[in-house]
Amino acid sequence: MSLADDIFISNMNDILGGGVWDTNLEVRPRWSDGAPAHTVKKFGIVNRYDLSKEFPILTIRRTAFRSCIDEILWIWQKKSNNIHDLHSHIWDQWADENGSIGKAYGYQLGVKHKYREGEFDQVDRVLYDLKHNPASRRILTNIYTFADLHEMNLYPCAYSMTFNVSGDTLNGILNQRSNDMLTANNWNVVQYAVLLMMFAQVSGLKAGELVHVIADAHVYDRHIPIVQEIIGMPRLPAPKIEIDPDIKDFYDFTVDSFRLVDYKCNTKKYDIPVAE
Repeated sequence: MSLADDIFISNMNDILGGGVWDTNLEVRPRWSDGAPAHTVKKFGIVNRYDLSKEFPILTIRRTAFRSCIDEILWIWQKKSNNIHDLHSHIWDQWADENGSIGKAYGYQLGVKHKYREGEFDQVDRVLYDLKHNPASRRILTNIYTFADLHEMNLYPCAYSMTFNVSGDTLNGILNQRSNDMLTANNWNVVQYAVLLMMFAQVSGLKAGELVHVIADAHVYDRHIPIVQEIIGMPRLPAPKIEIDPDIKDFYDFTVDSFRLVDYKCNTKKYDIPVAE
């Protein structure tokens, strides 16, 4: 059965069974009717996914694989902060009249910085080091730029990736300050698993472990009945992922470069409210 399912179910049982509620606190998020969107949470969840063994996508609930990849390419490859460059509508509520989400996400990855070897943005610096300095312990990105937070329509949730080469294997740590576990948890896992696989392939490496560190792992009050239904669904075998083996340049990947083989899952569509 899918390991991603096991991890997700364990996390949800942990949060719902022993989490801390914020109902006695003033909270920023609101539901569409204006009511405060309270959560129950666990602090400091750490999950490990061995990509050499299994692709970590849920089967107890369908994860929109192509939309996940489209967004991760929007951020990391296009380095865009404009929803007109994205094919889904997941960022619409945070965009201004011109489609911009401010100096957030892809914008930060595209800013060039000076190094001894020359000028690089954060993505190109990672790609350079994976090929030229694989023993480095400094291969990382960080988009939580304090000087620009006031110009971001949403502060970054998944804000840092650390890459580490062990032998011929590329591992990574995704740091996330906050995770809406129903709406975004497996979405983020799938995205950064694919990102790690892309970087590994173009660097002549194998994809190893993705470690996901979540500071505030929470479930919204109005999501609980949906979560309880989903974690009771039958678990199915994980699918295989196929990546076009001919791609050697990170900027040549497209959504069509990836395919899930034998992805069987719960196909029920859930009406999940999103707090703002």
